[in-house]
Amino acid sequence: MTVHITKQHLRRQILKGRAQVDSISKKAGRNIDRNLVNRLERLLQIKLFLISWIMLIVLLSGAVLSQTYGLGNYYLKFSSVPGGIYSEGILGDFTTANPIYAANPVDDTLAKLVFGSLFTYNANNQLVGDLASNWTVDSTGRVYTVTLKPHLTWQDGKPLTASDVVFTYKTIQNPDAQSDLNSSWQDVSVSEVNPLTVKFTLGNPLSSFPYSLTTGIIPQHILGNVPPSELRSNSFNTDTIGSGPFIWKSLEVAGDTPLTREEQIVLTPNPRYVGGEPKISEFIIRAFHNKTNLINVFKSGNLSAVSGLNSIPSGMDSSALYSYSMPLTAAEMVFFKTSAGVLADQYVRQALVQGADVNKIINGLGYPVIPVREPLLFGQLGYNPAYVQLGYNKAAAARELTQDGWIMGKNGIRYKNGLPLSFGLYAPDTKDSRYITTQLSNEWKSLGVNTQVLLQSALDLQDTVSLHNYDALLYGISIGVDPDVFVYWDSTQANPSSPTRLNFSEFKSATADEALEGARTRSNPALRAVKYQPFLKVWQQQAPALGLYQPRFLYISRDKIYGLNEHKINTLTDIYNNVQNWEIDTAWVKG
Repeated sequence: MTVHITKQHLRRQILKGRAQVDSISKKAGRNIDRNLVNRLERLLQIKLFLISWIMLIVLLSGAVLSQTYGLGNYYLKFSSVPGGIYSEGILGDFTTANPIYAANPVDDTLAKLVFGSLFTYNANNQLVGDLASNWTVDSTGRVYTVTLKPHLTWQDGKPLTASDVVFTYKTIQNPDAQSDLNSSWQDVSVSEVNPLTVKFTLGNPLSSFPYSLTTGIIPQHILGNVPPSELRSNSFNTDTIGSGPFIWKSLEVAGDTPLTREEQIVLTPNPRYVGGEPKISEFIIRAFHNKTNLINVFKSGNLSAVSGLNSIPSGMDSSALYSYSMPLTAAEMVFFKTSAGVLADQYVRQALVQGADVNKIINGLGYPVIPVREPLLFGQLGYNPAYVQLGYNKAAAARELTQDGWIMGKNGIRYKNGLPLSFGLYAPDTKDSRYITTQLSNEWKSLGVNTQVLLQSALDLQDTVSLHNYDALLYGISIGVDPDVFVYWDSTQANPSSPTRLNFSEFKSATADEALEGARTRSNPALRAVKYQPFLKVWQQQAPALGLYQPRFLYISRDKIYGLNEHKINTLTDIYNNVQNWEIDTAWVKG
């Protein structure tokens, strides 16, 4: 009985538990339906609502950014800014930075960057003051007075005064110093009037004298006690202090052989420079002794720019580079030695001038140049179109030779008294010279002239030029802004005793001498121009040379150099006349 009652009680408990479980299950189901299933639709609505707001926020942000960028054009601009490291490769070797000894492109560049000079040139190639503020000349044309700018200093903070200027030029004049500039400074007295004034007294009037005052000034407080005979080898020349835009920082030499040798000179801005502190943070000059090495390093991207090349290296995309072509105030000419051989015949020279199609030749160079048609440059004081050289006329050239007794032989060469019309034409072994001499020899061959072209290395040609061992010479001469071409055409400059012997044609004319000497002593521009006319007329008639073109200096950079523009220059280093204003970095700045 008891067992039965117990079983009944247990059964009731089990049924009650089942009922509770079932009740809880139904309640949980109702809660799930109410709290989850029934809210899914609402959650989806919330999700869509949130997505809509997020998209709206994104769109509004994009609009704000776009508007900000658009408005930025009104108050921001992409512009050059100060800073950056600039590395330039130059073909050549470094020997000295001292401006009184600099005699190659590398040395000249460093002298220009480190040392200030009395005068320099502006963007219009006009003579302007660097260390000097102005100059005057007295009524005799012999005494020039130069005034320095106040508060000049050397890069070490020492004052730069008139005594430094006097020291520089007297050192050049001292034969023991062995400066290559010595011959240009004979018969000139230099004296200090006061700390800001220097007086130059010339033996004879010379209107072009101020243009010679562009040599770097050297410090007396450092070199004053060095014997002149020891200056050339002094350590100052390779660890130097100047007054120019950049300060010498370091020199490193690499390479075990002459071909692989390279010098690297690091320069930093001079905050004391009178023209303003340069904007480039570091200027590096790398001197390469081998052209191939220079080109390879440039191609690899390890140079900002290169100097000393005649064209963009093959294999490089010219559209990705910046090329600055600077016309030089110089003249590329063929000089006929008038003192001996077949070229002593004036009519032969005239025929050679008329038989050369100069326009065709210079058009084939592959780059624009300014033609040279007389001993003065186009646009220069004294230039007169009435006295340009004889124009291209092959028929007239042939008649000239025939009338002069030069008869065409069966071999296509003319003869006179049994002698062939033949001469040697010497030229530097460069791409342009090879092209020009080929064109000229072909032109003249059609006239019955045998031209023997001899191309020489720079070193061999220098010996040929200095000794005048040629019949004709393809060569470039530097003229400059001033038209004083005395050293190239006056009879005295043809003599072996001349210090420079730059009269390469050995041209001699009493009329020309009188005109050249008279013109260089006159300060009145109009009078100078009149004085030059007899010289120009004789030059045209005597045809001592064939004018070709003004050469150009090519400067190639990877990126744009802000502040550097193409313009006429007188020397290769004139490209740096405003180097303190160059900028190579760019950024968005406020307009």
